[in-house]
Amino acid sequence: MYYRDNKHPVYRFILSILSVAATGWLMPGQALAHGSPNAQRLTGVSVPATPGLTGGKSPIVVDQEAAVQLGKALFWDANVGSDGVACASCHFHAGADVRTRNQLETGSLHAADASGSQSFQINADGDGGPDYELKAGDFPLFRLADPADKNSAVVFSTDDVVASSGTFLRQFESVGETGDAHDQCQAQADAVFHNGSLNTRQTTKRNAPTVINAAFNFRNFWDGRANNLFNGESAFGSRDPNAGVWVAAKKGKKAKKKAVLLKNASLASQAVAPPMDAREMSCQGRTFHELGRKLLQRRPLESQQVHPEDSVLASVRDASGYGLNTTYDELIRKAFAKRYWWGAGDFGLSPTGTAYSQAEANFAFFFGLAIQLYENTLISDQTLFDQNIDDTGFPEGYNDQQRRGLTVFQDAHCSNCHSGPTFSAAVNPEIYFSPKQKKPYYSLINRTVLTEQTDEFGVERTLIDTGFADTTVVPNDYDPGLGGRDPFGNPFSFTEQYLSVLAGSSKSMLDPVKIAACQMDDPFTVDFFSEELKKDKLGKGYCKGHNDVAKVPSPDVVQAELAKPEQGRFSMAVTGAFKIPTLRNIELTGPYMHNGGMKSLEEVVEFYNRGGNGTNRHHFSTLVFQQGLLEQQKEDLVAFLKTLTDERVRWEKAPFDHPELAVPHGHEEGVNPLGPEMARDRYLTIPAVGRNGRASEQGPLQPFDSGLQP
Repeated sequence: MYYRDNKHPVYRFILSILSVAATGWLMPGQALAHGSPNAQRLTGVSVPATPGLTGGKSPIVVDQEAAVQLGKALFWDANVGSDGVACASCHFHAGADVRTRNQLETGSLHAADASGSQSFQINADGDGGPDYELKAGDFPLFRLADPADKNSAVVFSTDDVVASSGTFLRQFESVGETGDAHDQCQAQADAVFHNGSLNTRQTTKRNAPTVINAAFNFRNFWDGRANNLFNGESAFGSRDPNAGVWVAAKKGKKAKKKAVLLKNASLASQAVAPPMDAREMSCQGRTFHELGRKLLQRRPLESQQVHPEDSVLASVRDASGYGLNTTYDELIRKAFAKRYWWGAGDFGLSPTGTAYSQAEANFAFFFGLAIQLYENTLISDQTLFDQNIDDTGFPEGYNDQQRRGLTVFQDAHCSNCHSGPTFSAAVNPEIYFSPKQKKPYYSLINRTVLTEQTDEFGVERTLIDTGFADTTVVPNDYDPGLGGRDPFGNPFSFTEQYLSVLAGSSKSMLDPVKIAACQMDDPFTVDFFSEELKKDKLGKGYCKGHNDVAKVPSPDVVQAELAKPEQGRFSMAVTGAFKIPTLRNIELTGPYMHNGGMKSLEEVVEFYNRGGNGTNRHHFSTLVFQQGLLEQQKEDLVAFLKTLTDERVRWEKAPFDHPELAVPHGHEEGVNPLGPEMARDRYLTIPAVGRNGRASEQGPLQPFDSGLQP
């Protein structure tokens, strides 16, 4: 039903999104996304396709069902890690991590505090450290004398992070023998993660975001480093000059390594990073070749129960109830085109001196794409918000409080960043394109008034990466976020790349994305003189009818501005900016923010009500400012946010069902089978669940804060 009254909050919500689309925060064409004004429903929205992956004359994946089975098995298999950690170990609860023990990190990304960032400071009582059990009183990590006033006295703050327990610090030697889930590794003395003389498990550097609906993101990870283009080996797309895939035209013929860049494959780029990360899942020095050698001849999930009604794996479930009745090698051969596994050649030697096969050499390629195809199925589009609109202008089923909460959400400008069908401006723009659009515009950089005004410029116009924001959760020097660099020294930020091109330092964007100045909120024609400008070649073909604003400053002007304090008229909000997360299922995905610094939705609402935890240099002050909400309004807003929970996620019904998994959850007395240098693990057992979801006696998934002691 169309909205009849423009005073209804849902109608205003849609109008704001369409306005944002027109100005560059999202994409032109969003108004026509689904042929109805209710464009924000996720129901019916397609995951952006990866050309050549499953279609065309020569697809990479020839059996998509087998590929999804492979991806689900790899995601949940504890054998993927060097010492029993699976991808799902950090994403087992509504796609996120709600563990409460041994989850602390020292704030090692705090570059300005080299010594303090190696020590724990979780609370004013001096508690914390490895194997610490989080308590409700530890949150929020930034506390003010008056929670409603960000200018009041700071009672406590820390650069510590509530993250995810990972792997022990060990040096890789070789993969374990068949039947042994653990790699052969040599323990290393850990100066940070230890309890007495025993090493504890390390933790990741940031909080784990949900993988549910991540298929819609243009880039993944909090800092955007999981590139939209998958190169077959690493997270860094075209930035990695050595990445490629081995391809053989005929069986037994010599394979050749070829560069690939698969579009809209950020999930594959993301998936290949943790398995080789020495904090998250791997012993130091392990390679994907070795992981392939470890897994190819094994039965997937061989020591984990698979539910007989698993929505993906039931047909290949082993009769024993443990694992599958096939091997990883057989699944790969079934799922992927022969040219990626049937060739011969020199693919290098293992540490033991034996040659790798083509399948082992291409294992990162198989791993990333299979997990992407599995995660592409994890779409939660059946919430109260996704229902049809009733005669009052609200989704059917909303009660009075939820309606009031949606009104608060809109009036408080939350929808400016948490926009679109996933409630995140970091969404892939292609979901808004009409199939008939020949030159869809990628609005991945914007220029607008989002930060504090300055005396020098009157109004400061700031360049930003669309979908990333600095809301001052922590001071910028605690974590650079989008302002970080890849291993090759290149900036993650599109904005920094763009400025380099405008200044003449680079000939083209490092990441091949199109940027059109004419589509920005505040094009350069607003505050640059005509003699300072030239035609915008980067946006050529995307500014038809807007040539008057299709101009950019000349290189000498850009260089002069960049040399000024705060980069003059080229202010950019990059350092301290993080990917705007989805709000779908937010009730179940705490702790919140990139540092896990808030335990509940109530704390998150209080954070935004006061306008952040301070004011960073490029704090988004025109969007995140003191609201002055009444207590009832805060409660109403939380009630609305809870309508974004998909009940299938809450009850782990298909496609959110899963195999059994034992998740490391702190340590206990006793000897660790891995070796005497390491503390013995405690485990949290996640039982296998089938397509019909959790049993009534298990109950539904609960919010993070419900598991905290006072």
